[in-house]
Amino acid sequence: MSLLQPLNLPPYPFRITDDKGQLFVFDEIRKKQIMLTPEEWVRQHFVQYLIKQKNYPRSLIKLEGGLKLNGMPRRSDIVVHNSAGEKILLIECKAPYVAVDQKVFDQAARYNMVHRVPLLAVSNGLVHHCCKIDFEQNSYAFLKELPDYKQLGSLNNSQ
Repeated sequence: MSLLQPLNLPPYPFRITDDKGQLFVFDEIRKKQIMLTPEEWVRQHFVQYLIKQKNYPRSLIKLEGGLKLNGMPRRSDIVVHNSAGEKILLIECKAPYVAVDQKVFDQAARYNMVHRVPLLAVSNGLVHHCCKIDFEQNSYAFLKELPDYKQLGSLNNSQ
């Protein structure tokens, strides 16, 4: 299996370098070279998808933010904020060979117990799921696709 396998996301012109057999990708958000793992390949594609296809402002995207869960340090893959600084979208990325199953959703849900974000997405680059969380009703609903950034205001008003 190729590290740079095609994903079910548009291709993007990443800046990839090879340092003694180890591949690195330039991360536009963190502004540095990041070791290219299968999960990072998915994360980088999803970030570009958010920016270029879904019109999310680059400045409102945070990668690998730290959080504490049951006293243990954890990292959420992608957190998107709105212009008021509130967290609005949490995305958990997995390598393409990792099935997007209940275990992955449970991990994202545990992280969201800390973040309390109204939109939750999971992706392995091949399969993507997004759901809207209703904290008051303690429920969730799957969405057909990830909303465009401009649609988020109306999505939050429809609670």
